[in-house]
Amino acid sequence: MIPQGGTFAQMAVQQPSRTYRLDPVTKRIAGMTDGLEAVKQAVLKILQTERFEYLIYSGNHGCELSEVPGRGQAYLQTELGRRIRAALLQDDRIRDVQDIEITVVGDEATASFTVVSQYGDFDVSEGVRPRV
Repeated sequence: MIPQGGTFAQMAVQQPSRTYRLDPVTKRIAGMTDGLEAVKQAVLKILQTERFEYLIYSGNHGCELSEVPGRGQAYLQTELGRRIRAALLQDDRIRDVQDIEITVVGDEATASFTVVSQYGDFDVSEGVRPRV
């Protein structure tokens, strides 16, 4: 007999923030991290990972910075800001990305912005190298 009626409610569960701490100098795992430090690490990891490039990550992880179509500095600044914001907001610990400033010099760009997370706010300045 097939059950009739009833509803199926799926609840979103907040995943824990505790994760391995990655040492950027030695490129090795160096203990554990949690809270704001884990979010800071996740932001840098998202910006350094090209979306859809690695099968180990889902399509929600990473940033599409390698190829930005179009010419012109104003378009490049706007598009990079949009892509960075979209990539970071995939992490449910990040509530907003504010004050995005993109500085383009030659074929390199530097992105500076403020990340608003559930653990606190912090500033990020990261170099990106889009191929145009």
